[in-house]
Amino acid sequence: MPSIEIPDTVGWIRALTQSELVWLESPSHPLLEVADLISICGTPVDRRALVVVDNTFATPLLQKPLEMGADIVIHSATKFIGGHADLVAGVAVTREAEVRDALVRSRMLLGAVPGSIETFLALRGVRTLELRLTRGMDNACELASRLDDHERVKVVYSPGLPFHATHQMAKERMSGFGAVITFEFVGNAGETDDFIDRLGVISSATSLGGVESTIERRARWPGQAHLPPGLVRLSVGCEHIEDLWVDLAGAL
Repeated sequence: MPSIEIPDTVGWIRALTQSELVWLESPSHPLLEVADLISICGTPVDRRALVVVDNTFATPLLQKPLEMGADIVIHSATKFIGGHADLVAGVAVTREAEVRDALVRSRMLLGAVPGSIETFLALRGVRTLELRLTRGMDNACELASRLDDHERVKVVYSPGLPFHATHQMAKERMSGFGAVITFEFVGNAGETDDFIDRLGVISSATSLGGVESTIERRARWPGQAHLPPGLVRLSVGCEHIEDLWVDLAGAL
């Protein structure tokens, strides 16, 4: 089955009757579109599929897909849950005992059992998740607004902005807009890379969700060439907002 656009609720519901597993990410990467999970997961159709929701960008604090009817929720614990760029781990959560037993058995057979240090780092991160996420969201909201007014920025993608394609859905389905924003720099690939190289406070890195702000040009990766060459994803951390803005404005 071909991929389905995140806002295409009818398409997702149709897929539930035609597939064994439906996997969706909300908010999506990198355009941060928010799915109507209540309508998709709670549809009365005779669905065959297990519904898996990647909730990494929202975290359990901003969106609870299990309560909306999802069967499995996954998180890259490397990101916001860990929060310090020193953990590689993932989390799968379910309410169904049968599904849980299958996941545990698969983990045992494939050897994906986390070590004690990984478990410690994940638990350490969870303890400060609310504080880090709140600060990051506040910073992201302010930066999105300022970037939207900058002449070197073509468009900003943030669910918190009123003109975002799924702004209303984000308001209805989430308790916050998250700490990641995406924007399109006015320039070609080389000029965009030069812009990123000029940053000092914000680090060029592919990971996200940490206490530090990170940025990357998405089209540089294999399979992402369909994206505009100037499209960059910014994971906003806990630095002082003016330090972040001076860094961005100077590089722009």
